[in-house]
Amino acid sequence: MLHINSLQLDVHHDEIDLKKKTAKIIGCNINEIKNIEIRKRSIDARKKPKIFYSYSIDVSLVNEDKYLKRNKSLSLAKPVIYAYKNTKNLSVKDSKRPLVVGFGPAGIFAALLLAKNGLRPIVVERGECVEERKESVNRFWNKGKLNTESNVSFGEGGAGTFSDGKLNTLVKDTFGRNKFVLETLVEHGAPKEILYDNKPHIGTDLLTGIVKSIREEIIKLGGEVRFDTKLIDIEDINKSSKQVKILNTKTNQTEKIVCEDIILALGHSARDTFKLLKELGIYMEPKAFALGIRVSHSQYLIDVSQYGENEAKFLSPASYKLTFRSSYGRGVYSFCMCPGGFIVNASTEDNRTAVNGMSYHNRDSGEADSAIIVSVSEEDFDKYGDKDDPLKGIEFQRRLEEKAYKMGEGKVPVQRLVDFLNGVESTDFETTGLKIKGATKISRVDKLFPKEIYESIKEAFKDFDRKIKGFINEDAYVAAIESRTSSPVRISRNELLKSNIAGIYPCGEGAGYAGGIMSAAMDGLKVAEKIIESCKE
Repeated sequence: MLHINSLQLDVHHDEIDLKKKTAKIIGCNINEIKNIEIRKRSIDARKKPKIFYSYSIDVSLVNEDKYLKRNKSLSLAKPVIYAYKNTKNLSVKDSKRPLVVGFGPAGIFAALLLAKNGLRPIVVERGECVEERKESVNRFWNKGKLNTESNVSFGEGGAGTFSDGKLNTLVKDTFGRNKFVLETLVEHGAPKEILYDNKPHIGTDLLTGIVKSIREEIIKLGGEVRFDTKLIDIEDINKSSKQVKILNTKTNQTEKIVCEDIILALGHSARDTFKLLKELGIYMEPKAFALGIRVSHSQYLIDVSQYGENEAKFLSPASYKLTFRSSYGRGVYSFCMCPGGFIVNASTEDNRTAVNGMSYHNRDSGEADSAIIVSVSEEDFDKYGDKDDPLKGIEFQRRLEEKAYKMGEGKVPVQRLVDFLNGVESTDFETTGLKIKGATKISRVDKLFPKEIYESIKEAFKDFDRKIKGFINEDAYVAAIESRTSSPVRISRNELLKSNIAGIYPCGEGAGYAGGIMSAAMDGLKVAEKIIESCKE
């Protein structure tokens, strides 16, 4: 196959137009093209109002060598094949079945790869299966009743299930893991466009069915998935054969599982588990992260800014990515931007409030929300906790989440954006139609943060308003607090991906090695590969 980069077409093109343009670039007859495989597709809006789709494609055609020699802009396609996609089955005794703690993207793909290789993993997930989890989450949003074990962050699929389902990643895919993850998602019900769209996304409504389908495959392959099951201790932790103590949170019964390899695929909000690991002597360190607010705008405003008025109504809802460095030396940037989405109450602990963003597959809410967050580090954490405590970043999060909870009287604190920037109360702010999942309360969000963080956000908004005309307007509003952007902890691991204790593999976003669905899933594969190789040996 031949590879073509940067093939541009008008946004209103069809499949025939793609074939014609391909034939023109190659210099062949359209009938000589046997197949076109799209590798990447993105919207190029740099020369508004003229907007293009930019393609990267692989082409199969008659007499490829002739055209390769004639046309220097062509190259041979170099497909990346994942080495572990079709490996021979292994077998293990019951006492050596690997244990996966957590069933978010990292845990799901670690368990799936282990199961595909015959290792029959056992998965324990503190939250509920996705069918029951949806009910718990909706009960919290509608009635304010929080399930601290199964919520927007905990449960089958992890925090990514109740998010935008964004699948873009900055991780380079030299081993084919990225492609394997995307292909697996498509096999289980995701739209095929995620294989090539530059900013692929699935949406909460589709993700719930997809993760259930993958769970069912793991079970068919001999794996076991236990929900409402929480890790509470690891006995004989320094021995090769460990006894993992688990608790069924619904029956309050404890059990022990004997195993040698444990994958800690924890989410970034597993605070009680981090505390347990510290007590068990597993090395970890505080990690810088970022926090701030969520801002919501009219989606039409963002579409016009990104595409121009003529094309805004034809193209899919637009996203944006903004960065700024404040006079305090703080990085400020947009994060987890959700076109056509919702702000959601994503709290996991009683008396603490945290928010996140999500959208459904169609992204049709009419609002565009994004986190606007500020970098924080150990210098900030030291003001709130023991300087030598690796969990001091969690304490920093908790203090601000407690303040947000009190500010909103248990509801999501909201404020008109212009009032947030001017430091005044929103007196005539109508909250009935806000695209927020969960109850809200008009609050002085501007008083939530330490001075450096608040002033950095204010400076950034002025810069963002120059980049996106109308970014500061009377209809935009903010909600707080966006505090769970990434893990405040990194669990140390060596080149074999093991912690300081043999047989324990820190993995994914909670362990500090990923930042989103795709990078977490790919890290899950990396860790599973190490266990597969050790079993082969």
